[in-house]
Amino acid sequence: MNLLVTGGCGFIGSNFVRWQRQHHPEDRIVVLDALTYAGNLHNLDDLQADPGLYFVYGDVCNGPLVESVLRDHAIDAVVHFAAESHVDRSIWGPSVFVQTNIVGTANLLEASRTAKVERFLHISTDEVYGDLGPDDPPFSEETPLRPRSPYAASKAAADHLVLAYVHTYGFPALISRCSNNYGPYQFPEKLIPLMIISALQDQPLPVYGDGSHVRDWIYVLDHCAGLDLILRRGRPGQVYNLGGMCERRNIDIVHAILEILGKPASLIRFVADRPGHDRRYAMDIRRARTELGFEPCCPLEEGLRQTVRWFIDNQAWWQQIQTGEYRGWYQRNYGARLAVEGAVA
Repeated sequence: MNLLVTGGCGFIGSNFVRWQRQHHPEDRIVVLDALTYAGNLHNLDDLQADPGLYFVYGDVCNGPLVESVLRDHAIDAVVHFAAESHVDRSIWGPSVFVQTNIVGTANLLEASRTAKVERFLHISTDEVYGDLGPDDPPFSEETPLRPRSPYAASKAAADHLVLAYVHTYGFPALISRCSNNYGPYQFPEKLIPLMIISALQDQPLPVYGDGSHVRDWIYVLDHCAGLDLILRRGRPGQVYNLGGMCERRNIDIVHAILEILGKPASLIRFVADRPGHDRRYAMDIRRARTELGFEPCCPLEEGLRQTVRWFIDNQAWWQQIQTGEYRGWYQRNYGARLAVEGAVA
């Protein structure tokens, strides 16, 4: 198939592109990415010579650009990762989340409907379900949406738009909602890479509140395998939860990273909690297991070791993020071709 992946230069998106090229080399992938702070073209450096991969620089909010990409590349299916995704940033400045996550999704849906794409997979999050108490059952696909941050609210709104297109137009869309991801290429503002990098530099490790917030963790390549199953086997109109079936407190994750690195717990610094911080997320993945055969394979302990090793072996990658050198790299190298938005490489 000809596959459009929006946000394919981000953390999960780039891992998904890599997974697809390895498992479906007969397909052709077009990556559309605006290269915001979390989009890094270097995340796809190892695929530069791949003839089955094509990059388009641009924003999902740009209607004419999206329409031309879908038309010119005869796109059969869309996997929509492009989103603002950091909760803290949504608290500081929610308007960009509304623009990208809601308006951008609406724009992409309408263009895809007009282009008659055959499959549309919208990547959502467990955060749309809200918060769980310590004894509550995990979120199922039927759990009411109760978003509690501007980020989660923008993703919930996008989910509603996707399902509205399914019911109003018979549009062949699907939604995945996944728990916390970790692994290679994760942007350093997230918990696990932030802890790894800080520990490697013997800097304080900031932990919100008392560190007892609970998350369900999944290795990013397990998530990518689940997304591929949804894309190819899922029933249009359905929502599928994905998760690692691995609930851990944040503080336990931090201690595990320190143990792997042989660093002291004295590096931990508890800091003021962020506003409205959800205490627990957990996912019921029975639908994906029963219908699609999904099963997370990478145990947390092994996934953490692999992730720590990747950040040790790829210090140049995260150091150029720390310095900001990665920002504008594409624009500097392809500046003459960016006079018109939608330049390609």
